[in-house]
Amino acid sequence: MRYHNITKDDMLNGDGLRVVLWVSGCSHNCKGCQNPITWDPNGGLNFDEAAKQEIFDQLDKSYISGLTLSGGDPLHSANRVDVRDLAREVREKYPKKTIWLYTGSSWESIYHYPIMEYLDVVVDGEFEEDKKDNTLYWKGSSNQRVIDVQATIKSSDPATPVLYCDNYSKIKKA
Repeated sequence: MRYHNITKDDMLNGDGLRVVLWVSGCSHNCKGCQNPITWDPNGGLNFDEAAKQEIFDQLDKSYISGLTLSGGDPLHSANRVDVRDLAREVREKYPKKTIWLYTGSSWESIYHYPIMEYLDVVVDGEFEEDKKDNTLYWKGSSNQRVIDVQATIKSSDPATPVLYCDNYSKIKKA
């Protein structure tokens, strides 16, 4: 797997203060994408032990809420296995931290992927420039969904996503 950046103390790509891994490789090529430099799966740097340790050093901090996997697309074929292995290791090492993943794929096409057991939230769907909305929580366009992965998997129909934002709104109002 290759990556472009590791962002520390990020407040935009998930709930709380997070560390974000921006992987290389995306086949969606969304018009108006904020990260077209990440499309090439051969771009960026090799994700090595030093990069992994940089993420773990951030996750060791009590004020960091968790890891966000973005890019590019963490579920691109060049990334899928390595991202799953990283998510598993983070879940084992930091069970109280959350793991978010951004993908241009739809939930209906990915919910069966083995990585889902390690994720808390998936933001799905391609960015659509004509649906761009800067007022939305954690997503760029209104067609995208912020999905509570574990609630969805435990539901009677895991192909139908339970939206995290709906749960988030209820929690905030309570």
